[in-house]
Amino acid sequence: MIGLGTYAYFWQHSDRVPQPLSLIGAFEDTRAQGVDLFQICDYAPLEQMTDTELRDAAEAAGDLGLTIELGTKGIVPEHLSRFLAIAEVFDARLVRSMLYGPDSRPSLAEAETSLRRTMREYETAGVTLALETYEQLATADLVGLVEVVGSDHLGICLDPANVVARLENPRTCVEQTAALTKNVHVKDFAFARQPGWVGFTYSGASMGSGLHDYAHLLGAVRPRERGINEIVEHWLPWQDDAETTIRTEREWTRATLEHLRSTL
Repeated sequence: MIGLGTYAYFWQHSDRVPQPLSLIGAFEDTRAQGVDLFQICDYAPLEQMTDTELRDAAEAAGDLGLTIELGTKGIVPEHLSRFLAIAEVFDARLVRSMLYGPDSRPSLAEAETSLRRTMREYETAGVTLALETYEQLATADLVGLVEVVGSDHLGICLDPANVVARLENPRTCVEQTAALTKNVHVKDFAFARQPGWVGFTYSGASMGSGLHDYAHLLGAVRPRERGINEIVEHWLPWQDDAETTIRTEREWTRATLEHLRSTL
């Protein structure tokens, strides 16, 4: 299933724009674009919501016919237990996280211990935990960790754009993680020369205009055949003013949805 996530609304949620979009506003916009899935990922207000606010947001998503996934950072068992409780409110079947959180950088051995403890809860609840590929951890180490824990409810959130920062090849990352992938983050990316030809900027690009070989990912991972959701997000730099930035963000979302739908 193709979905949108909070990173597709990064600037629209931001306090840099005159009227930031609420979470429910993002739900409504997602539904208006004919999308049935939304991933609330790294959305800071979520953890500050009261139980009533969480239930109201979940009810709004349900009324719109949206399936919800969640996303956070870190694998501290107590933190992941809290997100499992939030997942229950939203009837979310997947939580995306990262090995390192704001206040924790576990070794691989410590991570294994934490995940073994956590996965019992997730398995009982029928919720999948997907750990994202990113530059702070070698993809091979992430794959090894998931394999050694050995839970059917533990896998990888594949984002090959992230690993370029540690000089890994995105195609290699896709091939390493394909069998363990449970979730895909969809965005294009490219290098651009800095002014004066001194160095490069690595940033987002409108889908289909950058370096991401998405056809290769589709062939290697086979997300549609395996029921793996594809979540649209962006790395869009600020475009000098709020109006231009929001317009560009929305244009990138439309372009990405069109690109993905053309491959169905």
